[in-house]
Amino acid sequence: MSSGVTFGRDDLSGFEVVRLYEQARVEARVANGTLPAWACRQYESFDEKLLGDRNGTAFPCHFGVDAQRNGGALYTFVPDPTDAAVVRALADVLEAYVATYREHGPRTSLVTLFEPPANPDAWGETEYRDVFWQVLQGLHDADDAPWPADIPTDPSHPQFEFCYAGEPMFVTGAAPFFDARASRHNPHGLEVTFQPRSVFAGITGDTVAGQRARERIHDRLESYDADAPHPHIGDWEDDDTHEWKQYLLPDGDERYADDACPLDVDALTEAES
Repeated sequence: MSSGVTFGRDDLSGFEVVRLYEQARVEARVANGTLPAWACRQYESFDEKLLGDRNGTAFPCHFGVDAQRNGGALYTFVPDPTDAAVVRALADVLEAYVATYREHGPRTSLVTLFEPPANPDAWGETEYRDVFWQVLQGLHDADDAPWPADIPTDPSHPQFEFCYAGEPMFVTGAAPFFDARASRHNPHGLEVTFQPRSVFAGITGDTVAGQRARERIHDRLESYDADAPHPHIGDWEDDDTHEWKQYLLPDGDERYADDACPLDVDALTEAES
């Protein structure tokens, strides 16, 4: 897993930051300078995005805003996402998160903030998209838990989604290449949020609360992004959409041309057939 792009360690480097952090711990380490400078910049930018506003509109996902305001999210920081050994360390963090997230609250997400390349101009949408899917592939390959019985292993199935440690997950990516879709913009580097399917209990699209939440989020999106929600956005229960297409959206309104998910689960599918 190599892009030929270097990553610069500006201070505390290596694997010691690839661990599961509660928000209060992150903020303490940012304050006392015991996180790498890139990690501090990533966290401060993320915090500003969720708790600030754009065009007079708050960040669209009010659940994420509430979690950030109340200190309820969990975090990890990942140096050099092109390093396979680093991704294996992230896999250990994701496994720890799956084992403990319910202890923190009913809608606790894992926010994963990645080290930017030493030369940010060297990466565009293609590079960030490739690395995003390489990270998910590396996590999948490191996962030794059985695939959930109720989740299809065929990515062309509308209800296929990324799973880890037996947990179906919704994955949201943000990156510097997003322009029109400001809600998916990260000015520094790659940002990935993992949300187990269970955090959506009671607010899925087939519930009144879920329909209201979706309307509220979509209304904010139109003002925040100055653009309509992307055509790929939909509910997991909707047979007309594919959730994996929502993970790292195109910046404009273009659509994925086909149902060829970049995540390779062929080995798993063949083993189960």
